[in-house]
Amino acid sequence: DNSSEFIPKCRTCRRQAREQSGEGDHHEGLSSDEELTPTEVDEFQKSRDNVLEDSRKIFEDVHADFCDIRKILLKFQEWKEKLPDSYCDAYISFCLPKLLNPLIRVQLISWNPLEQNFTELEEMPWFRAIEEFSDAENVSESK
Repeated sequence: DNSSEFIPKCRTCRRQAREQSGEGDHHEGLSSDEELTPTEVDEFQKSRDNVLEDSRKIFEDVHADFCDIRKILLKFQEWKEKLPDSYCDAYISFCLPKLLNPLIRVQLISWNPLEQNFTELEEMPWFRAIEEFSDAENVSESK
């Protein structure tokens, strides 16, 4: 297996190329393969901005009652309180994750846990809405 010989040779070649070109800002242990050029950073930022702009348009034509997680969960809570047998027969607790998945994913598009000032998942409005719904569901089940 020559793969173990290949890695040190590649590192040696890259180090020699950096020394010859006079690049002195490389830190040992960091991969030069992961360093992005300013052009790549600009392209990534433009692509990211386009995705974020497109994501804002996804629910433009949807009635507010059907694109807000809290409002959707309130409708299910009302259903459960008014018609518990029907709610149970429809296996709603199994359907909710699939139903809410697209709504949550849209809200997480811009979320980056690697940024310094990122919002914790537990602090996001959709998380709190689901948590409140789960608490209300547990209270009604205990009755």
